[in-house]
Amino acid sequence: MMHTRRLPRVKVAGWAVVASLPAAIWSTLVFTLYAFAELRFLRVPFLPIATIGTAVAFYVGFKNNASYERFWEGRKIWGGVVNASRAFATGVLSYVEPTRSSEAAIATRRLLIYRHLAWMNALRLQLRRTSRFFDNPARTTKKRLEDHAEHMRNDWDLELSPFLDPAELAHVSAQVNAATHLVLRQGTDLAQLVEDGRLDLFRQLELMGLLKELFDLQGKCERIKNTPFPRQYAEYSRVFTRAFVFLVPLGMLDVFGDHIDKAVAGEAWMWALPMVVAASLVAWVFQTMETIGDASEDPFERSMNDVPMNALCVAIERDLRQMLGETDVRGPEAPIDGLLY
Repeated sequence: MMHTRRLPRVKVAGWAVVASLPAAIWSTLVFTLYAFAELRFLRVPFLPIATIGTAVAFYVGFKNNASYERFWEGRKIWGGVVNASRAFATGVLSYVEPTRSSEAAIATRRLLIYRHLAWMNALRLQLRRTSRFFDNPARTTKKRLEDHAEHMRNDWDLELSPFLDPAELAHVSAQVNAATHLVLRQGTDLAQLVEDGRLDLFRQLELMGLLKELFDLQGKCERIKNTPFPRQYAEYSRVFTRAFVFLVPLGMLDVFGDHIDKAVAGEAWMWALPMVVAASLVAWVFQTMETIGDASEDPFERSMNDVPMNALCVAIERDLRQMLGETDVRGPEAPIDGLLY
């Protein structure tokens, strides 16, 4: 997720060049063929092209709204993870032998809270285990991922080993859905505490309700992750945008054509600049709108616009470990080049 309030001007300029340069080249070619090769059939009335542009704008707007909704739902889910984590830790510290300060009681409370920290990191890593960036990332995206690789925190054993003993880590790592088995172990441990007389039944039910909430949040994340944005909307948005951008220079000939025709052959070039600039600006706007929707449709990847799960996990870990009375905790996740992962 971008952490800065404003986008860097250099990046905005770079994205604008990438979006508008092909359109500028195509517009220049169309102008040359019309003005100097006298291919008059290239001149198309601008009104039907404008009508197509209106339809494309509505279509791309729908895609962007749907894509943003997926991102915002993902962020709300992880906001729920933050709140449920604090509630679970408070419940453990308040309900599991709260009046006892023996080493066994402290170790039990610490075990339950640390296992919860393992759960949220396991969920984060599972959501990022597969990614569209593994297939064929753009050159700039590939370079960014390589430059920021050491900050991604994707090593399974390294991320979970601080919170689980080696035997439990090996057991859950062998499961297809490790996060599910970690919540299962929380439930079985709570049942054992009731059986041992260290937790009463009413408080067990309260904590089990929180475990159910964690399962609900996990399931919502998995639903978004395992249900791609409908390709018919994503692909046709791209096709329609490119078709419109292709037609814009032909329509611009209708706007500037009379001036070009009246100009002396040697001075016809003077109308190339305004035509190319106008077509490039239209292409930049529509291509950028389409790209924004494409970049927001998968909120659990490693995109510049995705949910910052690393930073959220660090914030939860800091809160819960301080609840345990620990002081040697991590500070807030620092942005990397203005990005939080």
